[in-house]
Order: sequence, then structure tokens, then C-alpha cells
Amino acid sequence: MMGGGKFSSFFVVFVLLVGSGSGIGVNWGTQSTHPLSPSKVVKMLKDNGIQKVKLFDADAGILDALKKSGIQVMVGIPNDMLYTLANSVEAAEKWVSKNVSKHVSSGGVDIRYVAVGNEPFLSTYNGSFEATTLPALQNIQAALTKSGLSNRVKVTVPLNADVYQSSSEKPSDGGFRPDINNVMLQIVKFLNNNGAPFTVNIYPFISLYADPNFPVDYAFFNGYQPAINDNGRNYDNVFDANHDTLVWALQKNGFGNLPIIVGEIGWPTDGDRNANLQYAQRFNQGFMSRYMSGKGTPMRPGPIDAYLFSLIDEDAKSIQPGNFERHWGMFYFDAQPKYQLNLGSARGNGLVGASGVDHLAKKWCVLKPSANLNDDQLAPSVAYACQNADCTSLGYGTSCGNLDVHGDCKFRIMIQTDSAELHGKVGYLTTVLCFFVLLLFCNPWF
Repeated sequence: MMGGGKFSSFFVVFVLLVGSGSGIGVNWGTQSTHPLSPSKVVKMLKDNGIQKVKLFDADAGILDALKKSGIQVMVGIPNDMLYTLANSVEAAEKWVSKNVSKHVSSGGVDIRYVAVGNEPFLSTYNGSFEATTLPALQNIQAALTKSGLSNRVKVTVPLNADVYQSSSEKPSDGGFRPDINNVMLQIVKFLNNNGAPFTVNIYPFISLYADPNFPVDYAFFNGYQPAINDNGRNYDNVFDANHDTLVWALQKNGFGNLPIIVGEIGWPTDGDRNANLQYAQRFNQGFMSRYMSGKGTPMRPGPIDAYLFSLIDEDAKSIQPGNFERHWGMFYFDAQPKYQLNLGSARGNGLVGASGVDHLAKKWCVLKPSANLNDDQLAPSVAYACQNADCTSLGYGTSCGNLDVHGDCKFRIMIQTDSAELHGKVGYLTTVLCFFVLLLFCNPWF
């Protein structure tokens, strides 16, 4: 963890990385109860001028949809595959053949990177992937080399910013986390030897989520004062400060010129008091303005290579560490834009939503007027309902968090599965909006 300092809590969480990107990228996650067809999403990417996409696996349907799209692709390998790939060169060769070679050589998919694992060194994983990440990385590289693709497709490991830390508020005191220092140096050396980039995920939002005393404006790009002076380099936002903390960690170990990619950066719109449309638009537009300017950071002036997180909300995503996890998208579940955002394309300031999206019937589950609020089945009904629908907008400080028994919930939460039998004495379906804070009562056992 960070040592003492005014902004010590955020350094463990964020980083900024610089590289040479041809255009902004986005993360395309697919943990949704009703995923959109890949062809619709690819059309939306092109309509918005998005030139790069980062995937969390190698879904064949998505890769097929990306054929001849002109969109550069980073395919992902989930953490649960690292053990197999680390212990079998043959498994790595089969994976590369099926998920890279097949699509690059004959399918016309512009795959540029293979992301080996996803934040495998998170401190919350308690070292689960420390022994397998580097061997998996090495085997995938060997498989790419054998297939003749190593000059075209590079390996990388998307890492959370908790892989480094600083002993003060200054970036120049940055270094890798002591418990993983050795393996980090091995990975960095391997990336450097193979002309591959260092990828880190950046989340200034988590600073506000984790620390109520964190200065809100320091998370954005409006010139927070007083700036941190680090030997003549001034830092007025957490983005620059954390980027250069990583640069110092690399530089101190002899890898000061290693290319850096911002693997994930963004701001959620619901699920927490600091997750809202206004902050998300402010942060993402501030980042895009910085991105388009090519300004870089004090330690690394120049263009940034980055992937916004994320494209579309994912209502089936785990809610660890918080309810905001399902609300990172620039677009809602149905791929309609949440706010105005200039991505630097010729289309101007507006995001373009997907067209031709089919919607389910608008059915809402509400509390029966005759229901007894003291009924001992009320809590189990709520629990059941929230297993079958997304209740993450109902917490403290969220978009639907100020309801009471007689409140009018203007934020519509749809029953997102039609597999349950929705009836009983506690709740019923209606085509109107919900009108009660505990709005999703759908227990089939009554």
C-alpha cells in the first residue's frame, strides 16, 4: 500500500499509459442477459468511428462479425485458462490456431494483441495466478512465433494499477508492489524482449468510491489545485500522476521506454453516489479531450494508446466490488447512448446508438397495494426478484435510491428474464412504472 501522503489511497488503484494509437478503442464486454447481435455492435462501432476493440475472450461469433471491418482487435484469454496454457505448449498452440491464426489468415480479422489473463495480480486474488501468468504468456508467445504471427500479433497482460505503488504522493517514488516485484520484472523484461506493450487498467472513480476524503476534482481534468510538484513536474489530476508513477517504476528497472497501453479507463453511471451521468460525461469527455490533443503526461509527452471502459452496460456482471460494476457503459443495455460524447470522429459530438434492436415487452414488477409490509415473506421475495433482475440502481446514492413506500420510481427496471413464474401475494406484473422502493417482488412460491 501507499505510504503517507495527501492522496495516498488513489495511487494503488490507477495508472496512465502512453503509446502510439491510431484512434480510441473500447472494451466490449458480453456479460449480459440479453446480448446484442455482434453484427449490430460492429456496425455501431463503425458508426461511432471507433477503430479498436478489446475483448475479454475469443468469441467466434464476435470475431466473425469483425471480419473486414477495419477495426483492430485485442483478443482476451480469461484467467481460468492460465493454468492450462501455462502447463501445456500444445494447448497454447491449439488456442492460437483456433482463435488467432484462423481469423487472421483466412477470416480478415485485424488481430493486433493477445491479452493473456485479466488483472491476474489483483491483491484480492491472493496470488492465485502468480505462478501461471508468466508461463502462459511465454507459451502463447511461442505459439505465435511458431505460427509466423509474432511480428504482427503481440502479447500483453492487462494489469490492474495495484501492481505498483508509491511511498509518497510523488510519482517519482513509484515502484512495483513488493510481493510481486520479482514476477513483474520478469514479465516486463519478457514484454520488452518481444516488442510487446505494458497494459494497465485505470480507474480514478475507485478513489472516490474507496476514500470519502479523496478530492473529487482531482479525479477529473480541470486543473485541480494545489497541484503536486514532483521535482518541477506539476500534477493537477490523478491520471497524469498515476501514469508517471508507472513510468518511474519501469524506468528505475531499466525499461523506461516500454510502450504502455491504457487497457481500461472510464466512469460508471449508476450503482454509487459518485456514479452518475454527469460525472461520467465529465470524466470521459475530459479524457477524450486529453487523448485528442496528443499532450501526454509530464514524463511521457505524446499520443496515448487507450481503450475506454466500456462500450455497453452488462447486467449479468458480478457486482464485486460494487453495484456500479454493471453500469460502466457509454451505452445502455440496448446500445442507446447515455450522454453526449465527442470521440474525435467526423460525426461530431454525439454518440450513435445501435439500430434495429428488438425490445422485450415493457413489464414491471411492483408491490401489490394489498401487500403487508410486515409480511415475513417480503425479504425472500426481494431476494428472489433481484436474482432475476438488476437491482443495482436501488442502493444508497443511486438513481433510484431515494424511493419510499409511496414514491414514484421514474427509473424503469425491467424484469430481465422470462423464465420465472411471476405471481403471488407480494408482487404482480404491470405495464406501468414501479411505485415502491422495493419494486421487484416476484416470488413464484406463493
